[in-house]
Amino acid sequence: MMLNRFFIILVVLFSALTVCAGDVPIIPSEKARLIGKVVEKAMADGLVAGGVVLVGNRTGVVYETSFGRVAGSPDALPVTSDTIFDIASLTKVIATTPAVMKLAEEGRIRLVDPLVRWFPEFAGKGKDEVLVVNLLTHTSGLDDFPLSSQAPLKSAIEGAAGQKLKGEPGYRFKYADINFILLAELVRRASGLSLDRYASESFYAPLGMWNTCFNPGGAVASRCAATLDGTGIPQFGKVQDHSARLLDGMAGHAGLFTTAGDLAAFCRMILNEGTLNGRRVFEARTVSQMTAPYFSRGGKVARGLGWDISSPYSSPRGSGFSEYSFGHTGYSGGSIWLDPESGAYVIFLSSRLDYRHTRAFSQLRSDISTLAFEMLEPVASARLDGRGATPAPSR
Repeated sequence: MMLNRFFIILVVLFSALTVCAGDVPIIPSEKARLIGKVVEKAMADGLVAGGVVLVGNRTGVVYETSFGRVAGSPDALPVTSDTIFDIASLTKVIATTPAVMKLAEEGRIRLVDPLVRWFPEFAGKGKDEVLVVNLLTHTSGLDDFPLSSQAPLKSAIEGAAGQKLKGEPGYRFKYADINFILLAELVRRASGLSLDRYASESFYAPLGMWNTCFNPGGAVASRCAATLDGTGIPQFGKVQDHSARLLDGMAGHAGLFTTAGDLAAFCRMILNEGTLNGRRVFEARTVSQMTAPYFSRGGKVARGLGWDISSPYSSPRGSGFSEYSFGHTGYSGGSIWLDPESGAYVIFLSSRLDYRHTRAFSQLRSDISTLAFEMLEPVASARLDGRGATPAPSR
């Protein structure tokens, strides 16, 4: 009798496990092995000292691996899932763009506001046609220039106001950090809070992104992967970008530090149309507006608000991600790419060593994204076949 009861319990448990296993995506070990080979080659070639690759979908993390060390020296600490990275220009889409969009959602600014409304310094400078949206899409006609070390923010505003526009606003894409330096100041003027504080209160805290900050110091800096300064010396917890350093480490174009796990929470929120774990952080229309192609010219360039859709900087798209996908790169070695059609995303963060072989680094990003998508393809195919399907938003 006891044996029969024990056998029944085992059958019930096995059945439950079988049902549960059917809901868990089976990750092809071959794809994971190939990602491992790609990152091992990148380390052997001297492109990176180490990094993290994280692959996920709307429901969570599907695959994550950390590799190598936080710096190029053999005695450097190993990279872990908790390692914090300087994400450089990813700051544009993880901090500045969502901050501007949140202000628009709250009705404090309008994307079609003339820039002169927020920057009276631009009055009478021939830039009345430049709108907030032009800064977000890099179509303002503004170009980068060196900032003064004595008064960097003042020189940024005055330099932008005084320069001649490189084309009519809205008609020419020219990637320029000055657009997002100005947007960070717009956030301060419209909200009364610095970019870091506004972002923390508005979306980092609600998303549980506790490892995301500007200017990490103390114990936090000891968890950071290294970046190289202008002389090739590794530095920990100090922003690599020169203009961001002049702006006290907090700027709209660069300066944010974070982990792959925190970025995963942000990506899931975007793919779930502004919600995470049942909590709404952005309105669905805000997310759709942010990631739709606002600027397109000749099929060669398509940009969302802050986000890259298709451009010379789109190497993390790889092959497999849909035409609706979007993402961004960072000079220090990071990139993210998200696909609302399949619900997939890939995060690559690294301690970059080589800044000369840009094509090789672009290929590294592309290879990782291609393998990541192939890893998730069975899950994506099941979703598109109708099992829990989430249609791509209309663009």
